[in-house]
Amino acid sequence: MEAFHHPPISFHFPYAFPIPTPTTNFLGTPNSSSINGMINTWMDSRIWSRLPHRLIDRIIAFLPPPAFFRARAVCKRFYGLIYSTHFLELYLQVSPKRNWFIFFKQKVPRNNIYKNMMNSSSTNSGICSVEGYLFDPDNLSWYRLSFALIPQGFSPVSSSGGLICFVSDEAGSKNILLCNPLVGSIIPLPPTLRPRLFPSIGLTITNTSIDLAVAGDDLISPYAVKNLTTESFHIDGNGFYSIWGTTSSLPRLCSFESGKMVHVQGRFYCMNFSPFSVLSYDIGTNNWCKIQAPMRRFLRSPSLVEGNGKVVLVAAVEKSKLNVPRSLRLWALQDCGTMWLEIERMPQQLYVQFAEVENGQGFNCVGHGEYVVIMIKNNSDKALLFDFCKKRWIWIPPCPFLGNNINLDYGGGSSNNYCGEFGVGGGELHGFGYDPRLAAPIGALLDQLTLPFQSFN
Repeated sequence: MEAFHHPPISFHFPYAFPIPTPTTNFLGTPNSSSINGMINTWMDSRIWSRLPHRLIDRIIAFLPPPAFFRARAVCKRFYGLIYSTHFLELYLQVSPKRNWFIFFKQKVPRNNIYKNMMNSSSTNSGICSVEGYLFDPDNLSWYRLSFALIPQGFSPVSSSGGLICFVSDEAGSKNILLCNPLVGSIIPLPPTLRPRLFPSIGLTITNTSIDLAVAGDDLISPYAVKNLTTESFHIDGNGFYSIWGTTSSLPRLCSFESGKMVHVQGRFYCMNFSPFSVLSYDIGTNNWCKIQAPMRRFLRSPSLVEGNGKVVLVAAVEKSKLNVPRSLRLWALQDCGTMWLEIERMPQQLYVQFAEVENGQGFNCVGHGEYVVIMIKNNSDKALLFDFCKKRWIWIPPCPFLGNNINLDYGGGSSNNYCGEFGVGGGELHGFGYDPRLAAPIGALLDQLTLPFQSFN
């Protein structure tokens, strides 16, 4: 077979500078003086200062957020790009999607109607600085984000399209904020119509629409909740909108203990407990259906995640009465919507290490694109990353911004930097897939609506 032939490529420069070629010494290696001369010529400011701004902007739009904010320190023009409508439009067109994650300190106990009207008169007012911990799975790097404008009494529940969804903790109609932490913007949505305690919330944002679903934990009295209904919020670029006007009934005997929803191809999915199954909500038809989970009698700590555009179930399998080794497995929901296919199993040697660290405490998972993060409860130093593309398992370095008594997972724990009216006892992390973006196109859609948005200042 003949080798591929590449035609010679010529580079055209607007100035008549010679392109240097490094000379070599008798050992065949380039002379350092020759290399330095070549670098000085290539970095000549008379060349680079004449690059068209549109080309520079296009290059900057490809930078990951940490590099972009470092670049803002170069000059006034770079600093002002974040306020440029032309640049943000270009950014939305060419910036690549990044399958990153963001984690927050968990502060809301989900098994207690403690906040029932007894604390309603004593809630604190003002702003409580919330911190988020951004994780880059490509480079295994951690970054810290501040949410200084988020009021007290709000907790993060979901993420999509570069925005973080915060919901009010107070029992009753839920107030919802969409926040972009990179630019410090907050978009308030109108409150839900039905009173709830800690509902499950799903969010999906595209370039032309936003869909939000709030399900379960209906307050049937000041002292009791029941999973009864779903409320939906929809806006699209064609001018159609439904402001919590679409409701539907939940399947009988459903339990949303995790509070998480995963969006894949027009549907929200969530785990149903006791017994294990998967609930699916079709946004277009406003209908729920139940999907049987694989090996449901032998699952432990099941979690639903999004992986490469599919619904993936991650769980430990423990068949104590059968001669089958314990393992951690991943199943993908097939296109038919009812069948599951096992796509990965943790190597047995790694699972032995994992089980020793996990020690039966349980774990939770979050997925985004080709990555899944598996977080061990009550252990701040241990979390696993699985790469679907490379079929590789990696122990994640611990987050350097957490104190020794902060745990990387859901549940109870204590926090050094706790802030809020919940007292001591919260502090573990919960996370979402997050694509850090400088702009979200749906902001213009929301601005066009004349809604009685509530002020949270």
